[in-house]
Parts: sequence; structure tokens; C-alpha cells
Amino acid sequence: MQLAEIKQRIIAETDKNSGNIIDIGRKILNNPELGFFEEKTSKLVKDEFDKLTIPYETYAQTGVKGTVKGKKDGPTVCIIGELDAVKCSGHPNEGKDAAAHACGHNAQIAAMIGAAVGIRKVMDELCGNVVFFAVPAEEFIEIQKRAELKSQGKIEYFGGKQQLIAEGAFDDIDIAIMIHAQPNEKEPKVFVRGYNLGFKVKKITFKGKAAHGSKPHEGTNALNAAALSILGIHSNRETFRDEERIRIHPIITKGGDVVNSVPDEVIIETYVRGANLEAINKGDATVNRSTTGAAQMIGATVQTEDMPGYLPIAENIDLSKVFENVATELVGEDNIVFGEEITGSTDMGDLSCIIPAIQPSIGGFEGNLHGKDFKICDENTAYVLSAKIMAMTVAELLYDDAKKAKDIIKNFKPKLTKKDYLKYIKGE
Repeated sequence: MQLAEIKQRIIAETDKNSGNIIDIGRKILNNPELGFFEEKTSKLVKDEFDKLTIPYETYAQTGVKGTVKGKKDGPTVCIIGELDAVKCSGHPNEGKDAAAHACGHNAQIAAMIGAAVGIRKVMDELCGNVVFFAVPAEEFIEIQKRAELKSQGKIEYFGGKQQLIAEGAFDDIDIAIMIHAQPNEKEPKVFVRGYNLGFKVKKITFKGKAAHGSKPHEGTNALNAAALSILGIHSNRETFRDEERIRIHPIITKGGDVVNSVPDEVIIETYVRGANLEAINKGDATVNRSTTGAAQMIGATVQTEDMPGYLPIAENIDLSKVFENVATELVGEDNIVFGEEITGSTDMGDLSCIIPAIQPSIGGFEGNLHGKDFKICDENTAYVLSAKIMAMTVAELLYDDAKKAKDIIKNFKPKLTKKDYLKYIKGE
């Protein structure tokens, strides 16, 4: 069968099942769950895989990894969808614990299942395997709950793909693809070769000495040390170069106990974001100098806990070109947008440093990511078009003895081996 015919079969099968694909997206939208606790969404994925007779394995609490095989052995291409919601109080589809799909992950899961619907009908024409991976906990939130899971031995790392990489869930995967929501874009446009920031997480605890508020001279005010440290960070911002794109945004999560006592323990949490590891490390050093100096000025002490965040995404250009050509077939050249900034950070960045990976984004959404106004305004684009593009991209990669996939794998130069990556997130 010719590639063009394979693609048409994918399109026809996806269109035939478009109602169910959209329904899946709606169900997840109305049942948002937070990272590592996405039990209902995980079960929904398993149920859909059962309907499609796709065998699956489970990882990282709620992750579901389904695999279909082609006519003969070859590369394994993975289509990813993220299970979790983010906290967004006041969102129209808000669920328990302020969870809401204000980042469009429900569309990712629907599109991933939609891609499975299309691609499984043509696997006897392709060389290799396709993994459909519903992954947990992309949003780096609820640190205390994840710390509890870690203390119970259920997870080791706080990011979903970090945990999956450590568990070996990606060891047999050669290439990974995922489509994200593009905020404030109602039209069926596709955004490719984007860039974003990596980050690390810091919890900074200042310790002083408690005293009655009317006798501050008898105490050591930890809140003053924290305030000075924030001023110190601000005073260094002019030393950051534009291309480093360093972003430091601390919040005080504990400012004291009672108003009539000198605060003896104050806690700051912050991300240090940057365009690359060097920039992140520069911002990190700035924070450390500022907090240490502030504590010394007040006579307090400071303790810093660092946690690995996410690495900047390294889009694989060869893989992106295949995706771009497919997307152009469906939306036209005028609707392909290059080089847009990807808001925030993503653990797809971690994966992209180890295997060829891309995370383009698509329209059909309005409002700001993580905002109360974020919603899907074009379900066909968000759910169904995404499914078609990913499935057709897989067909391109695995057609003709998987020539394009093999070329991408051969030419890929990882930024980190898995061994080096694990050392990095362990802080070694």
C-alpha cells in the first residue's frame, strides 16, 4: 500500500470515530485530577485500550503504556498524552482540590487515543512499533504530597517523565511525539520548533529567634532576612543577559506563626528558570548569595533544599520536519508557525535530551494557560486534528522499512545519556 493511501485510511478511521474522541476529551475535562493521583483518567485510558485490544503496562502510579506492533521489527515511536490537571481555582470545570484542565492535557489524552484508533488499522503496512503513553504529573506542583509519596517509596522523583525515565519506561522507545495546547489561538494553526525554559526548585528556610513582638531586640527576625534576600535577588536582575532568560519568582510560603511574635522560621519557595543549564546555574548562584548574605546581615541562619526541575526542551529538527510536512498537508503552509516560545517549562525537555522528541502545539484554544479563562473553542482541532497529525507522522516515520525513523535515530546526538541524566536529577 502506498503511503498516501495509508494516510487516507488513518483520516477516514479517525473521522469515523471523531465523536468518541471528542467525548473522551470532554469526560477528562469534567473529571480533572492532580499529578500521580489521576486514577479516573488512568482507568479511562485502560478502558479505551481494552476496547482497541491494545495491551498495556502501568508505571509511576497512574501511567499507562500501550503498545501495537507493525508487520516486522523496527524502531519504536511513542505518542504521549499527559494525564494531570493543574490547580486553577475558579475555572468553570474545576474539580476536587481546585484541579482543572487549564493546560489542555485532556486534549492530549483524547488525541493520543484518537491516534491509536487511526494507526492500529494500518500497522500491517509499517515497520516497527507504536507506543501510546498516558503519563502522569507533568505539572510540578503539590510538592508536599509528592514528598509524602517519596517517603512511602512510591516515587523517587517529583516530575512524571523524570520518574518514568528512572523506572526504565522509555528504555525501549526511540522517538517521542506530543502535541500541546497553544493558548489564545482559536484557529487550526500548528506551532513548531518552539523553545522554552528549564528550571530548578528551591525551598529556603530562614531560622531566627522568637521573641514577643513588643521586644524585638530579644529576638532575631527571620522574616527580615527573607525580605532582604528577595531584595538581593531583585538587585541582581540587571546582571542577567537577555539571551539567558533567567526568571526567578520567589514566594513566601511561611511568614511566621503569630503576629505578636518575632518570626523565628520563614520559608521561601522559588523556581530558578533559564534558557540552558548554564543560565539556570547562574541564577541559582545569585539566589544562594542573596539568601546567605541576608541571613548574615540579620544574624539568622539559612538552609536551602534544591530539587531538580525540568530541562529546556531540545526539539529534534529532523523529527520536526517530518511532523511539519504532515501538518502542512492538513492545515496548509500558511497555518504553520515557527519558533514560538513555549510558555513555562515541561518535562518533555528532560526526555528530549535523551531521545529524539518534539512538542509542537496546536490551536483550537482560547484564554491563558493555567488561567480561569482557558478553554477549548474548537474541539475538532484540539482533539481530532491533533490525532490525525500524530498518527500520520508515525506512518511517515515507519513506512518504507522505517527509513525516516532510522535516519533520525542514526543522526541524533543526545545531550545526556540516561546514566548522566539520572546523575543530574539526583544532584550528583
